[in-house]
Amino acid sequence: MKKYKKIVRLIPLDQRRFKYLYIFSLILIFSLFGRLVKLQVFNASDLQRKARLIQSSKTYALKKRRAIVDRNNRLIAYDKPLYKLWAHPKYFNFPGDSINRVRSIEEVTEKLSSILDIHDEILLSKFSNKMSGIKLLDKISEEKAEKIKNLQISGLDLFKYSQRYYPQGELYSNLVGFVNDENKASAGLELHLDNQIKVFNKSNLIKRGGDGTPLPDNSAPGDFISDYKSLGLTIDSKLQKASFNALSKQVSKWKAKKGFAIVMDVNSGRILSLVTFPSYDPNKFWQYNSELFRGWYSQDLFEPGSTFKPINLALALEEKVIQKDGVVEDIGEINVGGWTLSNWDKKGNGYIDYPKVLQVSSNVGMVKIMQNLDPKIYWDWLKNLGINKNLKTDLFESTAGQLKRKDLFVNQSIEPAVTSFGKGFSISPLKLVQLHAALANGGFEVTPHVTSTFKERVNKNPRKQFFSDEVSKTVLEWMESVVDKGSGSGVKIEGYRIAGKTGTSQKALNGSYTSKKVCSFVATLPVNDPKYAVLVVVDEPSKSFAYGSTVAVPVAKEIIESLIVIEKIPPMIKDPGMIVKKP
Repeated sequence: MKKYKKIVRLIPLDQRRFKYLYIFSLILIFSLFGRLVKLQVFNASDLQRKARLIQSSKTYALKKRRAIVDRNNRLIAYDKPLYKLWAHPKYFNFPGDSINRVRSIEEVTEKLSSILDIHDEILLSKFSNKMSGIKLLDKISEEKAEKIKNLQISGLDLFKYSQRYYPQGELYSNLVGFVNDENKASAGLELHLDNQIKVFNKSNLIKRGGDGTPLPDNSAPGDFISDYKSLGLTIDSKLQKASFNALSKQVSKWKAKKGFAIVMDVNSGRILSLVTFPSYDPNKFWQYNSELFRGWYSQDLFEPGSTFKPINLALALEEKVIQKDGVVEDIGEINVGGWTLSNWDKKGNGYIDYPKVLQVSSNVGMVKIMQNLDPKIYWDWLKNLGINKNLKTDLFESTAGQLKRKDLFVNQSIEPAVTSFGKGFSISPLKLVQLHAALANGGFEVTPHVTSTFKERVNKNPRKQFFSDEVSKTVLEWMESVVDKGSGSGVKIEGYRIAGKTGTSQKALNGSYTSKKVCSFVATLPVNDPKYAVLVVVDEPSKSFAYGSTVAVPVAKEIIESLIVIEKIPPMIKDPGMIVKKP
């Protein structure tokens, strides 16, 4: 069978059609080229930004602060996670609804009110005809926030933040301080040790694939691990509470301006309790006068009065201008450089030994004792003790004590005379307890501190020693006689050897002394093996018969009684020549 090929006749292309096709192709090419230029040149940075948003996500660390705990890990301060609830009514949509459906504000508030325990009308009033960016509530707990999340309502946003909380209220406020509403440290340890308490978690960039899967990157191990460290204090909360109760009761009883009490380990400088009164609730700091936020125990100065007499006796013994078994005549008053100085009761005590000088708190006796010491040497000793230097601690910034210029001290005989019984110069209460700690531990300087991670500066030379061990023991025994037979007898506790010294100092104003007083008492225990120093200072008691023995001693006794129980200090029996533990 013969096959025939089909012949197709070619028709010439219409010139107009070809022209239109050519022009259309040119337009398409130029449009594509223009689009390419726009994307590659003009929109390049914006497209790169959008690509990064799709391909990566940045995690921001929550602004947090480390918890603060006592030596037994009891919470003093911690961050409580809370939430803010924002609403966008134009996006309100319930699970299962069509994409275009928008729920009413009333429908949403009905579901929220039962979770938030707030009446519908109150929630409705917050919208005020706004359709976006409405802050409904803050300080929402994690439990309630989780319930709101479970509603899965579109248009509701929960913003997580942390708020500082102080579970022990006013007990630690004068020590720990607080952070303000913006989470900024504003007082106390929170401010002074801010860099140690803040958590410096860095933000991280996570790379993702097209489907959102995280891709390998250069994140270091631990970049996404939370910081669970805490700032540990040397404070014991039980002792802190006992000290606070004893101090607040006495300050209120005597209608005093303020009071301070501290218990410190004399060998290490660890502070076991530190309280002041009046105090404040750091959870409601805005309700109080800002004057309460100061750490006056290290920032304010006072004349230590008779509590400095044991320090002066130690200086006299070190310079060998007196002997342990010496005596001094006290006729009740003495004239120095045209000034008449007298005892607190204006009475003389005759010939008395040095323990008796402390027992009766003889000013005249102290003046005569310290007149044996060259004023130049005396002043050098005071400088060596750091009277006029800042006390370096982990507490508030301290104020340097005030000491007269050396030329005045040396050339005006009244200056060393009044210094002999704790007048004419000023120090902070914290400095005073440091000096008594040195007197108790064999003469060595220690640095008061409240953080368990605190490290004293390591020097190549041995730590500074103010007094010899023999002098320290001698003065401590003399101070013990003040508790056994003198003005400190109110602190006596059967079975325990306690050394102490009372102080009652008039406050100076514009160069002259006023009727306002500072009553104080310092104690060391146990004398046979000194471990603890206790200092109580009560400022401006306003009732009659306010002395160190009547105002400060009762506080110290209550604190020491609690200290004995908490630290499990065994009782001792005094026996000539030996000390024996009770069976």
